[in-house]
Amino acid sequence: MASKGLTKFLRFSRVSSTGKALLTSLADSHSLKVGIIGGGRIGNQLARALVTVGRAPCSSVRISTRRPESLSDLQKLGFTCFYDNAQLAAWADVLFLCCLPSHMLSICSAVRPAIRKPCIVYSLITAIPLPRLKQLLCYNAIVRPQYQCPGKEPTKEWGTKGSVTEALQDLAVVQATCPLINGKWLVGIFYAALNSSMWQSLPHQEALALLNDLCFSGHCRICAEQKASCPQFTCESFVSRSFKILFFLLRTFPWFDLTAAQLRESPFSQLLEKSESVQNHLALLYQSSFGDWPTNSNRKLNYSSLVVVQL
Repeated sequence: MASKGLTKFLRFSRVSSTGKALLTSLADSHSLKVGIIGGGRIGNQLARALVTVGRAPCSSVRISTRRPESLSDLQKLGFTCFYDNAQLAAWADVLFLCCLPSHMLSICSAVRPAIRKPCIVYSLITAIPLPRLKQLLCYNAIVRPQYQCPGKEPTKEWGTKGSVTEALQDLAVVQATCPLINGKWLVGIFYAALNSSMWQSLPHQEALALLNDLCFSGHCRICAEQKASCPQFTCESFVSRSFKILFFLLRTFPWFDLTAAQLRESPFSQLLEKSESVQNHLALLYQSSFGDWPTNSNRKLNYSSLVVVQL
C-alpha cells in the first residue's frame, strides 16, 4: 500500500541550480526495476497498485511465480511474468517477497547469491521475522512493514473495496493506513533512501537537501497555521554525533543495516517519537502521495489516532 512512497524515496537526482530537489518517480524513470516474487493475491494486487497508484510503467515490473501461465491477465497488461527467482533478483532494484512462508527456504537459497547492493528486499511475509530473513538471505537491506490492528476497523468502507487500488482512492482508508503509528517501517524506508544516495556517491549535504525538499516544503499549511518554520533534517537526525566527524573523510552517509534500523533505537526513530512536527509533516506527505484531496478534508492529521491495517 505504500509502494508509491517507497519509490519516491529510492531514486535520487542532483539538486538543480535553483536548489529544488528533483525526485524521480517510477513514471519518469525507466531505470528503477521492481521485481515481485509470488504471483498470488498479494503479488497480483501489488503489481496492479504499482501501476495504478504508483504510476509505474508495466515494463519496469517483473513477476516470478511457479505458475506464470496463471497470470495471463497481468501479461496482457504488459507485465513480464516468468519463473526464475535468481534471474529476477539479479535484475531488480527493489525486490518484493510475496510468497508463502513455506517456500522461503528454497526461494532465499536461490536468490541469495543473486542479490546485489543497493537492491532493497521488501518482505510482505509477516510470518518471517527480520532477523530470520537477514539470516536466510545473508543480506541486511531488508524492509518489512509492521502491522497493528487495534480492536475495531478504522473505517467502515475498508471492507467494501474490491481491491487495494480501489481502497486507496478513499481518503479515510489512506489516513488509516499511515505508517506513523508504527514508525519502524518508516525508519527503514528513510535509511534505505540514504543507502541509495550513498551508492550513487551523493554527498551527505545533498542527500539531506533532497529529503528536506521532499518532506518539508518550507511554506506548508501546517506551519503557516502555527506561524512556525517547517522542521529540517540534519546529520544528527540519522547518525550519532560521534559519527559526524567521519563525514569529513567519507563525504557520504554510510551504508546502513536496514534490519538493525528497524529492530533497535536509532537517531531517526528517536526523532520520529519526539517530534510532533515531523510526524504531522510525514503523515501529510503520505496522504498527499495518493491524490489531491478536497481542501476541507485536508485538516491537520492527529498522529495519535492513526492506525495501520494489514492488506
